[in-house]
Amino acid sequence: MTKIAPPARQLDAFDRAILRIVQRDNRTPQRKIAEAVNLSTAAVQRRIAAMEAAGIIAANVAIVEPAALSLAITSIVEVLLRDERADTVDAAKSLFRGTPEVQQCFYVTGGVSFMLVIITPDMRAYEALTRRLFAENDLVASYRSLIALDRVKAGTEIIIP
Repeated sequence: MTKIAPPARQLDAFDRAILRIVQRDNRTPQRKIAEAVNLSTAAVQRRIAAMEAAGIIAANVAIVEPAALSLAITSIVEVLLRDERADTVDAAKSLFRGTPEVQQCFYVTGGVSFMLVIITPDMRAYEALTRRLFAENDLVASYRSLIALDRVKAGTEIIIP
């Protein structure tokens, strides 16, 4: 994901109320959103379109349950790069961004370079992926895998102040 500048659009109470609804269920009919926030359906439609254009609403997606597709292994991986030079970091970002099994990737502080969430169908696929991404990658000094035992909470909602 690229860095996005702060939105030029200032969010008001109506925008915030709309965001709270659509991030829980983006398929909520706009007339129901309008009723809930005391606006017309046309006003809700215009506000949603404006928030999409401003990059505030980044995507409209379906959240798929990994287990339903036999994706059994979720791993949280700490990655330490060999150095933190811009070209090394950029190459790692590009690699991780382009790997479909990497569901989430964060460039972080605190003694490691990246934290990744990786989902694969089984340990054999996970091992092959870790060899390619980490063990045989000259950019990587070390990595540590934490295999999730239970998916206690995995959400996409953020707090809308």
